[in-house]
Amino acid sequence: MPQGLWIHSKPMNWLHSIEYPGVTGLIEILILAVVFYFLVKFFRGTRGAAILTGLAILFAFLMVITKFTNLLILNWLLQKLMVYLALALIVIFQPEIRRALARLGRQSHFLAGKARRALADPIADAVLLMASRKIGALIAIEREVETLGIQDTGTRLNSEVSAELLTSIFYPGTPLHDGGVIISEARIAAAGCVFPLTQNDDLSNDLGTRHRAAIGMTEETDTVVLVVSEETGIISIAYNGRLKRGFDGPHLRRVLTSFLGRESSGLQQMARRRKKDDDSGQLSFIFGEGFNE
Repeated sequence: MPQGLWIHSKPMNWLHSIEYPGVTGLIEILILAVVFYFLVKFFRGTRGAAILTGLAILFAFLMVITKFTNLLILNWLLQKLMVYLALALIVIFQPEIRRALARLGRQSHFLAGKARRALADPIADAVLLMASRKIGALIAIEREVETLGIQDTGTRLNSEVSAELLTSIFYPGTPLHDGGVIISEARIAAAGCVFPLTQNDDLSNDLGTRHRAAIGMTEETDTVVLVVSEETGIISIAYNGRLKRGFDGPHLRRVLTSFLGRESSGLQQMARRRKKDDDSGQLSFIFGEGFNE
């Protein structure tokens, strides 16, 4: 065979040796791509993102090195370790997995609109009063995911929601002022509760224990948490592992009224429609389009 013909036929033979996926293969690739996309989207911004990235890079690097250096035994061991690696990932990402499963099990309805709207005014009045007096506060409003385990860390009240009661709970020196309040089914379910602290290391150093507890609570559940800083009196709202600061009276009442009076799906649509009209972007933030500040 002439040399020139051999040179041109070699790459062509190499191309013909490639097996192209059929319809089934393309469907499998599409499914894997979608799963990978949602995994990256879900873990992005969480404390598990750095761990997942590091493990993926390390494992891929070791597999490539052992494969191309003919370290067959080490390559075989790495392949066998993938089973145990899957178990390790379940343990490492247990909070994220639990949060994802809780979201999948949510229902679209949680309480009647009128009953929940009635809570907006007393909660807003209490928060604004405590902010003006720089009284620290931590209030979680339960949605679909129950918080019974966290309620057990505090004192059960089952009391009517009122501005006076909320303010008296957080007044300095009272037995329950250091913990958090949980509002469930239009009543103050418990006070003095210990909220889980976030493990996110990327948060600002200006955030105190209350703010970290608020973020941690929204990472573990789907609650909306109101925070009042006892140092500055600044009002913050945490939701879905994110924190937004600097709410004033009108914005706070609007967010609470919208949140308490509508279904979550309706609020998401409303937030998207009003994104351009809401200069501060706070309604959009509450329902997943904001960022940590």
